[in-house]
Amino acid sequence: MTDGLRFGYGQTVGLMGGSFDPAHAGHVHTAVVARKRLGLDHVVWLVSPQNPLKVASSPLSQRLASARALAPRRDQVSDFESRHHCHYSIETIKALKARYKGVNFVFIMGSDVFADLHKWRAWREVMHLVPMAIVSRPPHVIKARTSRPALQFRSYQSQAHSALALARSKPPAWIMLDAPLNRDSSTQIRQSLSI
Repeated sequence: MTDGLRFGYGQTVGLMGGSFDPAHAGHVHTAVVARKRLGLDHVVWLVSPQNPLKVASSPLSQRLASARALAPRRDQVSDFESRHHCHYSIETIKALKARYKGVNFVFIMGSDVFADLHKWRAWREVMHLVPMAIVSRPPHVIKARTSRPALQFRSYQSQAHSALALARSKPPAWIMLDAPLNRDSSTQIRQSLSI
């Protein structure tokens, strides 16, 4: 089974999962900030078949097209989760690590997602499987910094000067990347379209 992903042994790859319903400039902002600050070789936009914590999403083909239309040219947009029947991030990470041995994966997310990470299935195990980069997203920065994951894993937080080393760090390891804030939101875009 081919999944169309292109990266090799020893490379550093950022994984940015989501519904992308629709993709927007905030996603681009998160990917670009993480790639630059962490020195990543690639960023993969993993378009989920259905986020278990959200109501029914638009058709996968529509969301893939939305992500492909906005993703920077050097990023890869993938339906890996659908192809490999992964319903949760823990399954996706395990499948990618098994399939691409020798690749250094980093999970990328906005601070809005990190603030609710404790609602994910096996979230502590996720923290132990891959380093994480959290990009500041308003208005959730303070909530993310005081969230259960941040507090329970505070001794594993890396400092900004070690951002380039994060991808090769042994998990658990995470960093909060402060950057110019981007307020775009898929929820707000969907709500404005339904008015």
